[in-house]
Amino acid sequence: MALEYRSTEIYLKPDVRYRSTLVSKFINCLMHKGKKSVAEGVFYQAADILKERFPDKEPLEILETAINNVKPLVEVRSKRVGGATYQVPIEVSRKRQLSLAIRWILNAVRSKKGKATYLNLADEITNAYKKQGAAVTQRENTHKMAEANKAFAHFAW
Repeated sequence: MALEYRSTEIYLKPDVRYRSTLVSKFINCLMHKGKKSVAEGVFYQAADILKERFPDKEPLEILETAINNVKPLVEVRSKRVGGATYQVPIEVSRKRQLSLAIRWILNAVRSKKGKATYLNLADEITNAYKKQGAAVTQRENTHKMAEANKAFAHFAW
């Protein structure tokens, strides 16, 4: 008996303030132990800080640009061929690009200590918007690994 998994994406409702499913997805990934109102508060406080830092741009526009700057185009997957394991570069699907970008931004936020989460989140989104910071570094490292293992691309089947 095979398990059947259904995507919950069709049930995703846009957030209250920006009417965006991207923000809603980001808040859901930020959420910890089911405390959605806390996650919303953290995100909206960070959005207010972004509004102060970039008065001429909307926070949603800044978030979209930041996520696009972090999205990886290729990644490496382990493939076992004849007793040897190769790191094979593979193109990343759109859905996975988005989930990796959000995950990397949130991991960068969570790894910083000493400041409130909303301040770290605002800083990381600002850095990603400027193509700097830990999340962008993660993307660059992923691309470098894929470039270094380009010779094994013929194992991608």
